[in-house]
Amino acid sequence: MEKIINKPASGKLIYRLLLILALGILLVAEGFFGFRLHELSEKQEQIKHDYSRVNNITYGLFSVQQWKDKVADIVHHQVSGLKITRKQKKVLQGEVEQVLLALIDKAEALVNKPKKTISGKIQKFAIKNFVNSDSIRAEVPNFAKKIIAEIDNPKNKKQLGRMALGEFNEIAKEESQDTAFIANNAIMKKIYNRYGVSDNQQLNQKLTSSLNSIRQQTYYYCFGMLGCVIIVLSFWWLLRKRRDLHTTLFIMSLLFAFMLLAVGLTASMIEVDARIRSLDFVLLGEHVVFNDQVLFFQSKSIMDVVRVLISQSAIDSVLVGVLILAFSILFPVVKLSSTGIHLLGGKKWAENGIVKYFAFQSGKWSMADVIVIAILMAYIGLNGLLENQLRALNINNDSLTILTTNNTALQPGYIVFICFVLYGLILSTILKSITPHEVH
Repeated sequence: MEKIINKPASGKLIYRLLLILALGILLVAEGFFGFRLHELSEKQEQIKHDYSRVNNITYGLFSVQQWKDKVADIVHHQVSGLKITRKQKKVLQGEVEQVLLALIDKAEALVNKPKKTISGKIQKFAIKNFVNSDSIRAEVPNFAKKIIAEIDNPKNKKQLGRMALGEFNEIAKEESQDTAFIANNAIMKKIYNRYGVSDNQQLNQKLTSSLNSIRQQTYYYCFGMLGCVIIVLSFWWLLRKRRDLHTTLFIMSLLFAFMLLAVGLTASMIEVDARIRSLDFVLLGEHVVFNDQVLFFQSKSIMDVVRVLISQSAIDSVLVGVLILAFSILFPVVKLSSTGIHLLGGKKWAENGIVKYFAFQSGKWSMADVIVIAILMAYIGLNGLLENQLRALNINNDSLTILTTNNTALQPGYIVFICFVLYGLILSTILKSITPHEVH
């Protein structure tokens, strides 16, 4: 008789152990996917912060140093490539001769002007008797030739380029001595050392390549987490008639929910990225180009938002941060914990008013679903606003081209958090159908 009673019990135990083993392996996979997603999300955020720092418009388009380098290249190229043809020399010589003759005429008129003082009369007498203006006029063509020859001298061309850049160099020197510029240079050197590069071009190529790889991997791991949850729900369908396994299955399902919540709260959810993709205009017949000038960049998870709000000095910001912390983070944690206690804690704990309240009635106070809608609405609003503002900056004509881009996007953390909210609603419905205790 004992064998007949014990055999079903041992059979149920084996099924429970097999179920725990199967879901345990799946939970480890879920944990690995979540850990990698969280890790890659932080790495992506760091890389994008470094990218936005290096390519920020303040240190690019608005930097005198950048302008000096670009204009210097154009000026040196234009001056070194300056060649005067015979025809141009002839025309230029005529222009120089006219200028010199005009100067002589003006000087002669000043000399012939009546003088009232004795010294002035003496100077006028000396000039008229010792200076022959006609002979000077006769030498004007020779003077003009020498001036043109000096202009065409390669040594003087270099000097001309330095003179043209003189004002730029003075302003650039002032900027290089600014404390903010010095501090930024120190940060740039650290970023270069971190990625093993020596200039912006190498850094941008390396960061762009890394970001493309990370973006693909994060979505792979995100969908891996979703796949694990779908498998768990399929277990509920397959074992819907095995009531003896429902408690075990539900507790294991809760662990998956905790995993989704942890990753959804800490991984980046929304990214705001506005930049000038390309600014191209013509200066002295050559193109001056600035690429990927970052106007604004921010990447935030829910925990980041809470930390930022709570760290503010304004009381209203702190209050909003506390409310998000309480109703969107703590409430879901307590609710999940209460459902587990309700099933495993026996009748005493199952009938406890606080446990029962959080397990079945606290959903109306949980704002996790509200956060999902709020982030979606914020994304739609920001995306539309940035699109309109950046579109107004777009210019495309022969002398100036400005192309802007809006890279604002929802991140995998948002997908994971949505999955948690929907998964939590499904578990709440399942709990009401499997609980052996009174719900109300």
